[in-house]
Amino acid sequence: MSAIAAQKGGAERVELCENLAEGGTTPGYGSIVTARKLLTIGLNVLIRPRGGDFLYNDIEFEVMQQDILFCKNNGIDGVVIGMLYEDGSIDIQRTEHLIGLARPMSVTFHRAFDMAADPFGSLNDLIKLGVDRLLTSGQQNTAFDGRHLIAGLVECSVNKILIMPGGGINENNLADMISFTKASEYHVSARSMLKSNMKFRKPHIHISGKSDNADYELSVTDDARISEIVRIAGGNYIS
Repeated sequence: MSAIAAQKGGAERVELCENLAEGGTTPGYGSIVTARKLLTIGLNVLIRPRGGDFLYNDIEFEVMQQDILFCKNNGIDGVVIGMLYEDGSIDIQRTEHLIGLARPMSVTFHRAFDMAADPFGSLNDLIKLGVDRLLTSGQQNTAFDGRHLIAGLVECSVNKILIMPGGGINENNLADMISFTKASEYHVSARSMLKSNMKFRKPHIHISGKSDNADYELSVTDDARISEIVRIAGGNYIS
């Protein structure tokens, strides 16, 4: 399990999710309970019922509420949420409701922020809502590309909300991110490909829908890479 590798590598918190190819969705209850049982570090769970945009209907919102209650009742430290109105602003009403439902767990607002129309207006909304942490790539595909906005967000958020850069951060660019943004927490995945132990294979069938070896390899967190990232972080928080 990638969460165990992250802990072994020295990460201080795991943000548990599945379906990274879709940007992450809520993991199954079995994964949540097992991770809580095996981890001694902080455990936050992504609350996102599907891939795609961050405009949710009433049924999806109900699913999110039930997932938060499950986390709250099973010893999870925090949840990671994000919702927008159709105009690209923060869904203030539903976010406020989920925050109230989640407490006393911590609340992180995820990269839905990176799809918001007004970054500094959205930041102010999240501060007013009492969100603990904002995960962002600086409204770019990678946090390194968005480092200028991230630095501005960090400067505007001192003692109000934690800004946690995430998206493509690795051992090659972390030192530059720390120096440039002055953020104190960083979100990484540090994944490597793990080859399948299957000996019998049917190479002409592609369950994944891809025409390569995707059915016989798995992308997992690499504890050695996490260890190197923690070393480079030099006391900054790695999640």
